[in-house]
Parts: sequence; structure tokens; C-alpha cells
Amino acid sequence: MTKRKWLLVALVLFGVTLLLTLERERIFPAQDRSWQTIQERGVWRVGLDPSFPPFESLDANGNPIGYDVDLAQEIAAAWGVQAEIVTIGFDSLLDALQAGQIDSVVSALPYDQRLTKDVAYSMPYFEAGIRLVVRTDSTLSSVEQLTNQKVAVEWGSMGDMIGRRLQREQAALQLAPYSTPQEAVEALINDQTIDALLVDQVTVRTAQGNGAPIQAVGPALESNPYVIAMPHAAVTLQEKVASTLRTLQETGVMTKIESQWFDHSK
Repeated sequence: MTKRKWLLVALVLFGVTLLLTLERERIFPAQDRSWQTIQERGVWRVGLDPSFPPFESLDANGNPIGYDVDLAQEIAAAWGVQAEIVTIGFDSLLDALQAGQIDSVVSALPYDQRLTKDVAYSMPYFEAGIRLVVRTDSTLSSVEQLTNQKVAVEWGSMGDMIGRRLQREQAALQLAPYSTPQEAVEALINDQTIDALLVDQVTVRTAQGNGAPIQAVGPALESNPYVIAMPHAAVTLQEKVASTLRTLQETGVMTKIESQWFDHSK
């Protein structure tokens, strides 16, 4: 047999072996041991970047605290394990997850459709998107009522972008830009010429927690849900996170955690 024929035979055999391997993995996928390892270890390793209060920060002793820390501890307690908080820079969180350094990311992580091929996301546990906000004594209840109204926004923010879009749809809408979201909130509270505000839900809840007489009305105008990230192959872990999040919501634990970290005026 010539050298060329031997090469063709080798290539055919390689192709057949590759196809058989792929088909075997499709029918009998490798078992993921993420959940089993967490149970055996007694520890759920959670990555977060402690630089975004009230979701995550460090206390005076350098210990991680915040909404996400409490959430991770509640989930771990429901599983009968401990939550080990691993502090990692935000840009490196998903790399650490894929490298197996942590089991999950719980760090005010926004859902990103572009990354769904790399990691699996949980159901949302906090909606941080842009909301229409008014004073508690206002009769405004939807964006359709903003004609001839003056709306505060943070200059260059997503709220500003949405405001400009609404302006194109409702020509009489007037925008009042401010340097920071906090200044925009203060304008809504103290300036009676300001009728409404377009700002993210984290700013809204922080202001409400400090006693601001404001309320968000209608659905999020630009959704930005926070989710938990896990490895794609960790199917059992994904199922456990999903069922536990539902239980925490149904039993009011999620509401309690949010109140703990936002409602400082009580």
C-alpha cells in the first residue's frame, strides 16, 4: 500500500474515531460533580467583588458584608453547607468560575446574553433596571403621562438615553440633566418644577431606604437583572440554586434581605 493510501486510511480512521467519541459524549455526557463536591466539602465557594455597597463591601475588619453575602449564606444554609466568600476583582469573576477556583458568582452580576455560551445564569434575584420615579404624592403612573412634564436624569446615563428616546416620541417632554443620580433624586424631592425622574433601581431603593418620599411606577423601562453565574456543566447546582431562590422569595427571605440592606430609615 502506498504512503498516500496509508495517509487516507489513517484520516478515515481518525474521523470515525472522532465521530464515535462525540456521539458517545452526546449520549453519555460526562457526569458533573459540582454539586456532589460542594456536599462533600461542606462549602459553597462564592466569588464576589466587594466594591459595590450595599450588595457587597468590606466591614472595618475586612470581612465581606452586604446583600449578596447574606443571600449566599441563606442559600448555603438551605443546603446544609457553609458559604465561603472569595473576593475577586469584578472583571476576573467569570474567569475564576471557568477555571474552577469558585463554584458560583454572586456579585450584583448583570445578565448578559452574550455570555450565555460561557456560563449558566440563574433566575433574576434583583431588578436593577431603569425606573420611572415620582414623588409619593404624584398622580403620574406611566411614561404615557409624561407629555408636558419635566424629567430629571443623570447626564449621559441609561436614564438619559431613555429620556431622549421618549422625547422623540413625546415632543413636549423636557429633560433636566444632573451630574449624579443623587443630585437628580434631590431635584425631584426639592424642586416642584421637576415632575419625574428616570434612574436605576439601586439608586431608587437607596434613596427610599434613607427616607426619600419617592416611588417607582410601572415596569422597568430598561431591564438589568442581577443573577447568579455557574458553570454550564453544573446542571444539578443550577437546579438547586433555582429551587432555593424560589423558596427564599416565597417565604419572604428575599424581602427581608433587601430591607436589611436598603431600608436604613426604619
